[in-house]
Amino acid sequence: MNTEKLYTPETAAHLEKLYGGGKEMREKQTARYAALLGTHEEAFGPREKVCLFSAPGRTEIGGNHTDHNRGRVLAASVNLDTLCAASPRSDLTVNFRSEGYAPITVELNDTEVRHTEEGTTAALIRGVADGMKRAGYRIGGFDTAVTSTVASGSGLSSSAALEVMLTAVFDGLFNGFDMPFEIRAQISRRAENLYFGKPSGLLDQMASAAGGLVTVDFADDAAPKVEALQFDFAARGYALVVTATGGSHADLTDHYAAIPREMKEVAACFGQETLRGLTLSDLMDRIGELRGRVSDRALLRAFHFVTENDRVPEQVAALKENRMEDFLRLITESGRSSCMYLQNIYAVSDDQSLSLALCMAEQMLKGRGAWRIHGGGFAGTTLNFVPLERVPEFVRRMEDAFGAGACQVLNIRPVGADMLAL
Repeated sequence: MNTEKLYTPETAAHLEKLYGGGKEMREKQTARYAALLGTHEEAFGPREKVCLFSAPGRTEIGGNHTDHNRGRVLAASVNLDTLCAASPRSDLTVNFRSEGYAPITVELNDTEVRHTEEGTTAALIRGVADGMKRAGYRIGGFDTAVTSTVASGSGLSSSAALEVMLTAVFDGLFNGFDMPFEIRAQISRRAENLYFGKPSGLLDQMASAAGGLVTVDFADDAAPKVEALQFDFAARGYALVVTATGGSHADLTDHYAAIPREMKEVAACFGQETLRGLTLSDLMDRIGELRGRVSDRALLRAFHFVTENDRVPEQVAALKENRMEDFLRLITESGRSSCMYLQNIYAVSDDQSLSLALCMAEQMLKGRGAWRIHGGGFAGTTLNFVPLERVPEFVRRMEDAFGAGACQVLNIRPVGADMLAL
């Protein structure tokens, strides 16, 4: 296998764009790519054509649980990714070898939904393949070795990173690697909803596929409006730090599913499919009637949606106008709404690690900084905007509580799905 291209100045510049961090990060990623190529060759033998495909995890900055009710979000892809080395086959067999997991083989002669595969990687492979065909793209079999720095259950959307990476593999090996990111996101979300069995919105897949810092309006779910934003948090003196509290998102699908379901129950009382377009006055004016038709928790979640959806354009405006203090205040308001009204901080009373992490962040950052639940909630991570000079102490204290490696300082990655052909 010819790996010389990994060590060229062009590849070094490309890796720095994806991962940031200067020389040390470039060398680390070059070694990671080389090791993955070695794993591929060990598993499948020498191949004439091997390509490397990457898709990033995402951080949700604003718009907590708004996408599934056609709301607005503020999100960014990050410098953690799912990476694979893949080579094409002449048949429709996919051999999938992921670090730390049992090998998977999927036959793509049949890409119909298989309910016995729900919750598995095989379901996502089959679902993405089916979506590619329906969108008019060619598919084929491939052999692939996979590694990921987007840990499962971390709240950085490992599933979206995997799905978007799979669209890149099919696109890069069998098409022209020119698929619009909007189509990548739609195919990935469909695979997760229909094949994997998780009723997610489109935020995760869109942020991973688009790359960079973006605000997305899902008023038209079939054609969301995506606006790229330019903002350097480090230049304003802040780092994005996620804290993994040790809880896992695994086996919490019912808790996630209840949020959009309950929001839509309230929307149905107004003759709507989703909450988009309703105001606080709409809810308050009919509160007595609504309490007789839906649960109090559903109403609280509706109040969260309406206020959170209004907050996102305020956050975007604060960034565009360089009003950092206003932005941080809005982030913290978002977090309080998630805690009090959306109620996605913990699923069971004996695990309140997210609540503890938020409490600690407030004690350390009050007066300067921001903190909130990150992503779907119930378990996983918090997102914190930490003054650069306070990052070492913040990380130390959080890792005292939640273990070594619990904190990750993120860079925003300007690229979504990526392909490196050797």
